[in-house]
Amino acid sequence: MIEIAICLAIIGIALVAIIGVLPMGLNVQKDNREETIINQDATVFMEYIRNGASSPYGSDLTNYVYAITNNVTGNPFSFGYGYNNIYLTNNARIIGLLSTPEYVDGNGRPIPNLSYANPSYSNHIVACVRSVSGPASEKPPQDNNGTVRMDSFSYKIICENVPVAVYTPPLWQHRAYNSGDYVSYTNTLSGQTTFWQANAPTLAVDEPSLSSLWARILYPQQLAANLHELRLTFLWPLLPNGKTGNGRQTFRTTVAGQIVQTIDTNVIPNQTLYFFQPQSFTDVNAP
Repeated sequence: MIEIAICLAIIGIALVAIIGVLPMGLNVQKDNREETIINQDATVFMEYIRNGASSPYGSDLTNYVYAITNNVTGNPFSFGYGYNNIYLTNNARIIGLLSTPEYVDGNGRPIPNLSYANPSYSNHIVACVRSVSGPASEKPPQDNNGTVRMDSFSYKIICENVPVAVYTPPLWQHRAYNSGDYVSYTNTLSGQTTFWQANAPTLAVDEPSLSSLWARILYPQQLAANLHELRLTFLWPLLPNGKTGNGRQTFRTTVAGQIVQTIDTNVIPNQTLYFFQPQSFTDVNAP
């Protein structure tokens, strides 16, 4: 009897230790499952966006992306807007919004940075997404679709479409410059900003594009127009109050090609959508 009592005591102590470790193991399993889903979904969304309007992927994005917001900051004012599933009814709208460049000028054209044009704006795109990967029981269509959506694993994506780092020279002013100086020059008629280098000392009246003392520098703008960095930051899990948990991971890729704009006239005001055209390059010509 004494030996049996001792064995039961040892087993009891071991069970207490196992029960204490069990919640930790379950949490680790949950974290690993969520990270696996995020890694798989990141690959999917990278392909959606980098292939643009010609993408054969994303035929069912409307089942998963249920909200997209954009907080716009810059000169001369700041504003924000958002779309829900009433507008997000086709893949082109979703991809076009997720591909929005971070920096745009007053006409919505992509620019290297906020100092490049006046006015200029910075876009902050955030999408709310139900996981594409994971158990089929959480995926639509379901008869109890509302309950399935509430219980499914969701996350936020911060989408950043930025040009490669390009040095932007200071804006040209009516003053003398030394040979070799770089400036940015905005054409008053076209509104286009271009880069120039003085090939000889200049006077205040020697204006770029009008004086032979200035030479147009094309390479930085060609690079900014045709090479972009796509960054997707995943925040998870998305909680019912709109906040996110501690999960955070950023994925990066470069996309070689131009960005094209289309106007969706089905909303007021008209919404500009952007699409990558991989391996299709634009030529930055002089004004």
